[in-house]
Amino acid sequence: MTAAPDDVLARVAWSVLAEPGDVVAGELVTLFGAQESLAMVRRAVESGPDDLVGRLRSGVSFADGPDRVRTAIVAALERWRPRAGGADPNAAVTAGTAVGARLVVPGDPGWPTALDDLGPHAPFVLWSRSEQDDPVGAAGCVGAMAVVGCRANTVAGAEAAAEIASLAADAGVEIVSGGAYGIDAVAHRVAVAAGTPTTAVLAGGIDQFYPAGNHELLRNVLARGRVLSESPPGTRPTRWRFLSRNRLIAALSEATVVVEAAARSGALNTAHHAMQLGRPVFAVPGAFTSAASVGCHRLIAQGNAQIVVSPRDPITAVLTGTDDVAVRSRVAETVVLATDADPHVKRALDALDRRPIPVEEVARRSGLSVDDAADALALAQLEGLVTPLAEGWCRR
Repeated sequence: MTAAPDDVLARVAWSVLAEPGDVVAGELVTLFGAQESLAMVRRAVESGPDDLVGRLRSGVSFADGPDRVRTAIVAALERWRPRAGGADPNAAVTAGTAVGARLVVPGDPGWPTALDDLGPHAPFVLWSRSEQDDPVGAAGCVGAMAVVGCRANTVAGAEAAAEIASLAADAGVEIVSGGAYGIDAVAHRVAVAAGTPTTAVLAGGIDQFYPAGNHELLRNVLARGRVLSESPPGTRPTRWRFLSRNRLIAALSEATVVVEAAARSGALNTAHHAMQLGRPVFAVPGAFTSAASVGCHRLIAQGNAQIVVSPRDPITAVLTGTDDVAVRSRVAETVVLATDADPHVKRALDALDRRPIPVEEVARRSGLSVDDAADALALAQLEGLVTPLAEGWCRR
């Protein structure tokens, strides 16, 4: 760690004192630093909020006026008071060391800078367990993609998640998920089998893998990537912490794919965090009779997610978000592989040249029906290989 030891311990103390994503705690640490803000809060717990409120301006992110600043601070002190006397950072560090966890803080070489986009909602620290030399950054990967979905997935959902994760692994994209049953587990298993890095973000402490039924899977994740948590060792996962954990999954990824989600699903919460961060969101469509696809359909219908027409769509979004020329070439190669796999697209492309050709002529040249030719050209357009003009279609 490159941060000063006292600052590291203060950050650990904050992670014990405040729940994940506590905006008041995050704002105080941002404004005054971890050590000073912790000392200010401890004094306020003992002698009242006046001094702390007096040092804050009305422009803080958690309140829009002086009166509301005081109200927010008083409420925060009440939240933190029960833990203030027992926030022992040394005990947390000892417990983390006992399970081989590495403590990472902002400013360290291994800190994922993408988490800084969370602003005052960013974690104070990360606990990381890995068997790799690079326990936080995904060495050799060109980007990261979150694959999330419901725990009670369907067979079709598992197949879709497996295909997307497999293609991502082939493209050198890291898989990020939550280590849960269902779609999360499918995505991690495929990544492990493919030998690509994968990250599982826990809702509880790094010393207890949850759910227990995925203990072996999470052990396998350690061999290919890492298990992360922002909560101190010993923290039990709760519904609130699962929802708060989802913001880290979204922030760590260049794109989020929701494979299956019921009307009320934690995967939708992850998608919401990704939208707030300006990250692209994709949703896999399913049967309209499937309760496991209701959430995906709503994301698409409300314009909050792009429909996954091809399993390569979200992967292309991750890869095209880089400035690396070699990675962009990989995108082009991936696109060619996608279209070559469809014989109708191949025949339609062979029928084109540089001048615009009407779809009827494409059909005649390719031996396809007009409808099949139109569908093939539409797919090729999604892959960026053809351009529709007023006079017809032509190759790019």
